[in-house]
Amino acid sequence: MNSSALAARFVDGPRVSAPLEAEQRLADWLADLEPGQAAAIRKLAGHFPRIDPILLGIAEASPYLFDLMRADGSRLIRLLDCDPEPHLARLIEDSCDDVTMAPSEADAMRSLRQMKTEAALLIALCDIGGVWPVMRVTAALTELAVRSVQSALRYLLRQEAARGRLSPPDPDRPEDNSGLIVLAMGKMGAGELNYSSDIDLIVFFDAAAPTLAPDIEPQPFFVRVTQALSRMLQQRTGEGYVFRVDLRLRPDPASTQVAISTASALHYYEREGRTWERAAMIKAYPCAGDAHAGRALLAELGPFVWRKHLDFAALAEVHDMKRQMQTYRGQNGVSVEGHNVKIGRGGIREIEFFAQTQQLIAGGRHPELRVRPTLEALDVLASSNWITFAARDELSEAYRFLRRVEHRLQMVADEQTHSLPGTAEAVGRFARFLGYDGREAFAADLLGHLDIVQGHYSKLFEGDPTGTVKLPATDYGAGPEDPRLLEHLAALGFKKPIAVAATVKQWMTGDYRVFRTESTRSAFVEFVPALIAGLADAEEPDDAVAAFDRFLQTLQRGGRLISLLGQNRDLVALVALVLGAAPRLGDMLARQPRIMDGLIDPRFFGAMPDQGELSQRLAATLGDADSYEEFLDRLRLFGQESLFLIGTRILSGTVSASQAGVAFADVAEGIVDTVHRLATERFAAQHGRISGQQTAIVAMGKLGGREMTASSDLDLILLYDFDHEQPDSDGTRPLHGAHYFARFTQRLISAFTTRTNYGVLYEVDMRLRPSGRAGPLASRFDSFAHYQEREAWTWEHMALTRARVISTPPDFRARIERIIREVLTRPRDAAAVATDVADMRRAVALEKGEDEVWDLKYAAGGMVDIDFIAQYLQLVYAASQPDILDVSTLQVLDHAARLGVLPLSSAEILRAAARLYHDLTQILRLCVTGRFNPETAGDDLLRVMSRAGDAPDFSSLEARVKETQAEVRRIFQMVVGSPG
Repeated sequence: MNSSALAARFVDGPRVSAPLEAEQRLADWLADLEPGQAAAIRKLAGHFPRIDPILLGIAEASPYLFDLMRADGSRLIRLLDCDPEPHLARLIEDSCDDVTMAPSEADAMRSLRQMKTEAALLIALCDIGGVWPVMRVTAALTELAVRSVQSALRYLLRQEAARGRLSPPDPDRPEDNSGLIVLAMGKMGAGELNYSSDIDLIVFFDAAAPTLAPDIEPQPFFVRVTQALSRMLQQRTGEGYVFRVDLRLRPDPASTQVAISTASALHYYEREGRTWERAAMIKAYPCAGDAHAGRALLAELGPFVWRKHLDFAALAEVHDMKRQMQTYRGQNGVSVEGHNVKIGRGGIREIEFFAQTQQLIAGGRHPELRVRPTLEALDVLASSNWITFAARDELSEAYRFLRRVEHRLQMVADEQTHSLPGTAEAVGRFARFLGYDGREAFAADLLGHLDIVQGHYSKLFEGDPTGTVKLPATDYGAGPEDPRLLEHLAALGFKKPIAVAATVKQWMTGDYRVFRTESTRSAFVEFVPALIAGLADAEEPDDAVAAFDRFLQTLQRGGRLISLLGQNRDLVALVALVLGAAPRLGDMLARQPRIMDGLIDPRFFGAMPDQGELSQRLAATLGDADSYEEFLDRLRLFGQESLFLIGTRILSGTVSASQAGVAFADVAEGIVDTVHRLATERFAAQHGRISGQQTAIVAMGKLGGREMTASSDLDLILLYDFDHEQPDSDGTRPLHGAHYFARFTQRLISAFTTRTNYGVLYEVDMRLRPSGRAGPLASRFDSFAHYQEREAWTWEHMALTRARVISTPPDFRARIERIIREVLTRPRDAAAVATDVADMRRAVALEKGEDEVWDLKYAAGGMVDIDFIAQYLQLVYAASQPDILDVSTLQVLDHAARLGVLPLSSAEILRAAARLYHDLTQILRLCVTGRFNPETAGDDLLRVMSRAGDAPDFSSLEARVKETQAEVRRIFQMVVGSPG
C-alpha cells in the first residue's frame, strides 16, 4: 500500500450518531457498485482503519459528499490512493489545459465541472480526515477558483480572437494586453475561500483596449465576455456547476453593467467611494485577465484605499463601520443553536473587521500592513505593535476554529450557509460530524472562541471615535448656544450637534404629555446623559435622536419605561433601532410601554420559546382574568408583546427569518387553541352541546406552513362533526346542526377580530374553506372530505399542501389528517397539473401584477413562484413518493432534492431564494405598512435590509434580488412551464 496515499494520512474523522443506519446506507451503496470497485474500497478500508469512520460519517451527515462518492466509485478509489498535493496540482493543470483548448463551450464547461467535483471531494476528504490544516484547505479552494476563472476567460477570449474581434500578440495568452481586468475580492482575493463559497469578482476594462478590433465597441464587448464567463462557471448542468459568481461588489451594481471601464471606476471611487469599499479593496487581487493592467489599476486605487494621515474623518468612518456592524444582538450575544459563525457575535466577520479596519487606518503610513490574508494581517499588526501577540494568537486560533466549523456546515449540502442547526439535537449530530463526541464538548469550544473574539472586538476603537478624552458631565439643558455642549455632542459622534442640542433642550423644558408629573420629568432629566450616550451608539445617532423625539411626543404614560431604560442603558440603542427602522413597533411601544418588559427578561436573547413554553406563559397571563372582556384584552396584550419581542429580535439580528416565522406561528397557534377552547365552553354554556360534537381548526397559508410575519392574517378552516341521529343541542337555547356550528364559528371569529382597548388580535381569512366565499363558514367533516375528493380545483389542493390541524382532540385530528393525506397522495396527470399551476400563476400575475421587484411575494420569480413549484412537486409526486409532503416550502424542496424529483442545483437556488425573500419580507412587514419604495425609505431601513440580505449596501442587495428573481423564474419555467 502507498504510504503517501491520502487514506494512509487520515488522522481524524467524524463520530457517527446512528451507526446501524449509516452502516446500512454505506452497505447498500457498496452492493450497488461494480464488484471490483466495491472490493477495492473494502480492501482499502481493511488496510486503513480510519476510512470506515470517514465514509460512515459522510453517509450519515453529508448528502452532498455522499452523492459525489456514489456518482463515481472509481473516482473515490483514485482519491483514497493518491498523494493529495500533487494529484490536485495535476488535476487543475490538466483540466485547465483541456478547458482552454476545448472544441466547444459545452466541452469546456464539462471539463470545468469534472475538475470541480473531483477537487471538491478530494479537498473535503483532506479536511475531514485531518490531512490538511484548515488554511491549506482554503488555499486549495482558492487555487481551484482562480484557475477556473483564468481558464474559462482564456477560452472565451480565444474564441473572440478566432472571430476577429480581438488581435492578441500571443494567441495562447489572449488576455495579455487585452485591458480586461478581473479582480478577486473577499475571501477569494485573500486566498481564503470557504468550501461552498460564491466567488466575488469585479470586472473592469480599458476603453482604449489595444488588442480590440477597431470596429468593436469596448463596453458591449466586455460586458458580453463577462456574462459568458459568469455563465460558464455558474450555470447548472447535469454535471453541476463550478462556482457561483457574485459580481455585485462593483460600483452601484443595481444600475451599472457587469463590466465597468477603468475611467468610470476611478471617477466613482474618487467621488463616491464608501468606507466599506475601501475595506473591500484591501483584499482585491487581479486573478485573471490583463495582469499588468490589473496591477496598474490597484496602484491607481491606492490613494483611495490607503490614506496618508490618521485624520478625524478616517477614524470617524471606521467608528461608523463598527457601529453599523454592531447591531444590537443581546447581552452576551453568543449562542450555540442557530448561531451564525460568520456574521453573528464573536464570528468570522468580527475577526476580519478587527484586522481590516486597523489596516485601513494605519496602512497609509505603514505599507507593511497592506496584506490580504486575515491571519497574515493579524501577524503583521502584532509585530508592528498595533495589537498584542496574545490577541493575535487568540484571534488566529478562533479564526481557524470557526473556519473549520464553517466548512463542515457547508459540506452537508454544498450550501453557502453559516448558521448552526436550530435545535440541540441537530447541533449534537453536527458536532459529531465535526469530530466531537457530542454537543456539550463542541459548545464549550465554540462559546469559548466566540467570547474571546467578542471581547477583543468590543474593545476595538472603544470610546470617542476621535481618540480624545471625553469631556466631563455637561449641561444638557444649555441648548445650542453652549459651545461646550456642542463640542461634547460632536465628540460623541453626532454630525448635527446644533440640532441635537436644540432637541435635548426641548426634552428638558418642553411641554410633552409624558412629563405631566414632576417625578417623571425628574427621572428623565437624570436619564438624559445615559440616553444621549446610548443614542450615540445607534447606527445613525442624529436620526436616532429625531426618532426618539417623535416617540416622546406620542408617549402618554412613560414613567415606567423611562425608569426601565435608565437602568438598562444597553436597551437605548435597541430602542433607537426600533424607532428608526420600524415605526410600526415604535407605535406599539408608545401605545403600550409595558410591552417593553419582555426585553429585560434574561430569556429574551436565548433560544426562541417553543410551543410548550408559550402555552405556559399564555396560561399565566390569562389565569386570573375575571371577565370575558379582560380575557380578550389580556390575549391581545400577550399577542402584541410577543409580536414586539419577536420583531425586535428580527431587527437586532438575533433570530433568523425562519426562526421568526415559526415563533410568530407558535404564538398564533397558542392563541387560536386558547380562543377555540374558551369559545367552545362559552358557547356551550348558552346553547348546550350536540351529541358527539367535535370541532377542529385547520391552519392554511402562512400559519399552516409556519412562515408567518408580523402582519400575517390567519387563514383558517373550521371543521366539525356530530352524531347525525341527534342534531339538536341540549342547552336552554338549542340550535340545530349546521346552524349551531355556523353561529359558533362567527363567535370564534369575533373573538379574534373585535376591537378592544388593545386593538384587534388578528384578521381572520376563511376564503380557503370549501367553495370559498360561497360556502358555509364551517364545514362538516364528510362534506369537506367529499368536496376535496370530488369537487376541489387544483389550486385548492395546492393550498391543501399547507393545511395543518392546530386545535382539536387527537382522534378528530387523525381523521382529518388521513383525508388530507389521501387527497394529496392520489395519482395525478403531471401535464394537467402543470397546466393548472401555470394558469394559476398567470391569473395571480394579472390580479396582483408581477413587474415590481420589491413585491417579493408576487414579482416574477418571487415567493409565489417558489411556493407553486413546491406545491406542484407535491401534487405530482406524492402518489409515488409520499415523503415529499410537508407544510414547509423549504422542507418540500429538501425532500424533492433528496428523492431525486428536483435537481439538487435547482433546489439549492430555490432554498437560497426562499431564505432571502423570507429574511427581507420579515423586515418589510415589520417596518412598512404599504408598498415598499426604496426612494422614500429611511436610511435605517435600507441598512437593516442590506444586513438581512448579507449585502454591503442597498444597491448590492437590489442587484442580488433581481438576479435571484431571474433564476427562480427560469426554474419555474423549467419545472412547471411558462406562466406567460
